[in-house]
Formats: sequence, structure tokens, C-alpha cells
Amino acid sequence: MTRVSRRALLGGLLTTPLLASCTGTTTPPLPLAAGEPGGFYVEFGELLASALAAAGLPAAVVNTGGSVDNIERLRDGTAALGLVLTDIALAARNGDEPFGVPVPLRAIGRVYENYMQLVVRAEDPAVSAADLAGRPVSLGAVGSGAAVFGDRLLAAVGIAADVTRRPLRDAVTALESGSTDALLWSGGVPTPALAELAARRPVRLLPLAEHLPQLRSRHGDVYGAVTVPADAYGPAAPVPTVGVANLLVCTSALPPATAGAVARTLVAAAPDLVPESALGTQYLDQRSLIGTGAIPLHPGAVAAYRELHG
Repeated sequence: MTRVSRRALLGGLLTTPLLASCTGTTTPPLPLAAGEPGGFYVEFGELLASALAAAGLPAAVVNTGGSVDNIERLRDGTAALGLVLTDIALAARNGDEPFGVPVPLRAIGRVYENYMQLVVRAEDPAVSAADLAGRPVSLGAVGSGAAVFGDRLLAAVGIAADVTRRPLRDAVTALESGSTDALLWSGGVPTPALAELAARRPVRLLPLAEHLPQLRSRHGDVYGAVTVPADAYGPAAPVPTVGVANLLVCTSALPPATAGAVARTLVAAAPDLVPESALGTQYLDQRSLIGTGAIPLHPGAVAAYRELHG
């Protein structure tokens, strides 16, 4: 029996945009690169995969390290779709670090707002990111958008810290045990793993919006001001932080018919694509879906949106 690589399998899939129902055969599910267990990427990805399957286009959610990892999988052909922070997508398209060479990304749509969440134990004396100078902090998993943002944040604040790179679950354990003083997470609100932590012991978020001028001067207007709602993780006031839009992306190798089918599903299934726990701002309407900025829409998605709304 001949072994088929994941890349060869996906290559065959990308040449067949939809299920070949008329011949009685099916194609493998589209690999959807999502994120870490316990995060919003996976929650959203699972909802989207269910909606795509209902529309006749099966998809399989793949757990990953996050935005950087997802783009690498798109580049090497082991994913067909990926959830990516806009700042990381721009870095990839421009060939900036950590990618080295440009990645020809195309967007299917802008799907929701991502919240940068810098979490400390409730009794910690820190009141701002600057108070973490020299202290142990976990700035996202290897391959995540949070890891890239964490480095940018420290540079903007002008401090050095004792940085580790931990997946979310490991970072939560480290914060709870006291082996790290803060963790940075990039995701929806409330993030389930953080809500579970807050239910066991009090935590709070440090404000990050005060660093927006420095971040925007260095990296452009991909970063904006958002507010984590009051009581998102237990009794607390609203916290001003940094938001980044999330994109559902692919490469130009995705057939137009497939890209169009995904775009139509985003519009048709929008009410079913927001996890019940989510308090943060959600997009998923025609006007915001097409607002992908410098990342161009896939031609198949453009055709689908025009077909739906002219």
C-alpha cells in the first residue's frame, strides 16, 4: 500500500473544490488550521467546520500553535484554511519576521476581534506592563501571534522580562502555581481556559491600551483600542486593552469555487458561528467580512459576496 504525504493529499484536495456527489465519491475534509485547545480559534473553527459540513464541504479542525504556525501550514500545503491575526498576516505577506520571504495569502473574510490579555494573579502588585520588568512572564506559545505581539509589547514599553514560551494550558498552570508572574494570551473574551482559571483563583488583566501609540508608530494601524467587558473573569471593572482583527485566510492555490463556498457559509451561518460564552465584539456580517485591509480577498470570495449582496 502506497503512503501518501499530507501535502500530496492536500494537493489533490485543492484541485477538487467541492464534494463530487454526482459520481458518488468524496474528497478529504479541508484542513482548517486553528489554534490551541482551550482557545477561541478552536471553538470558532469547530463551529465553522460544522457549518461547512452542513453546506456540503467537510473541514477538519487542526490544533496548532497559532497564527504563525497556521501560516506556515498554509505555505507548506498542509492546511487549506487558517485563522490568523491581521498583524501576523501582514508580516507574512510582506516577508517580515518571522517569515523571511513573502507568503501569498488571500482572505476569505474578517471574522472577529481578538483581545490581547495580559493576566496576573489578583494579589500581584503590578498595575501596568512596565511593572513586569525583570520578572518571569509567559508570552505565548511558539508559533503563536501572542508570541510576536509579546515581543513587540516589551519593545514598546521599553522593558526586558524573563520570557518563556508556553502553550496556554501550561501557562495557566505556571501562573496558578507561581512559577510565572504573568501570561499573555491573544483570543476571544472570555477565553474558556482563562475563565476556568478565574473560577479556581482570582486573576485580573493589566491594561494595554496605553501602549497603542508606540505600537502603532512601529507596526501600523492593525492595532486598535478595545475593552474587555466588566466581570469577564470574575468581579472586575472593564479593562482597556489592544485589539487585532482575525482573518480567515488561504493561499491563491485554493480553488475559487471552494473559497466562494466558504464565504457563503460565513454569511449564511453567521448566527451559529459565535460561541455562546463569547462576550467580545463579533463581526460576521457582510460589511465587516470584506474589511480585510491589506490582505486581498480571494477572487472566489469576492465573487460570492457580490453574488449575495451585489
